[in-house]
Amino acid sequence: MREKALTIGALARRLNVSTSALRFYEREGLLVPAQRSASGYRLYPPSAEKTLLFIRRAQRLGFALSDIKALLEAEGRRDAGSEVMDIAEQRFLDIERRLTEMLVLRHELEFFLEDLTERLGRVAGDQAGRLYRDLLDRACDHDTHHKAASPLIRLMQRLGCALAGAEREEVFATLRGRHLHIWRDDDGYSILVPGPDPKIERALRQLAASEADCEAHVEPHVSEAEEGYLFQARGANAFLFAQLFLALESAEA
Repeated sequence: MREKALTIGALARRLNVSTSALRFYEREGLLVPAQRSASGYRLYPPSAEKTLLFIRRAQRLGFALSDIKALLEAEGRRDAGSEVMDIAEQRFLDIERRLTEMLVLRHELEFFLEDLTERLGRVAGDQAGRLYRDLLDRACDHDTHHKAASPLIRLMQRLGCALAGAEREEVFATLRGRHLHIWRDDDGYSILVPGPDPKIERALRQLAASEADCEAHVEPHVSEAEEGYLFQARGANAFLFAQLFLALESAEA
């Protein structure tokens, strides 16, 4: 049975975007109505939903609109493989450059804080030294003696995670190694875990509930999304959840 075309309002509601955003994408040539109704309303094919998801994801990754248009236009063209890969790889290299700058800065800041701790410990006395050792522990995920601890354990300590024992391990075991999408919002981070798996939803809700009373950040929120389950963390320290989920996805978690 042939699927019905979508009005601009229906498409906007299905993906939680504004109609003005859809009109903007249309002006930029990214989203094309299949036809118009007898009364002049835009009608989009069902495939427009997938196209819009692609556009929004590419925007979150920092692709320019011109690049997104080129990627969309290349779909289905046999000779477009090299062009598409060049665009994607260039964006990857841009991110790697920025990431390297931050990793180098963090690396040097760790040693600077260690040096500062030693200086204050000698000059200002033990009390001031302890204050800066506490700062070092929070900022660099380790104490001044570099005690061995897994990245995940250090993140749990920074988060002040309330889950304990077998329950904690059950939650992390469910989420560990799962493919996910993550992006920065204006006031925090969103983590999308694809797939309609009730175990994933239950684990995400347990994790959110365990942090409900934490003063370091706003209570996380879990909801169903078009592609799976969405975990949203807000506030200045929401990046800790982003790091936690990245650690869970990685082999080291």
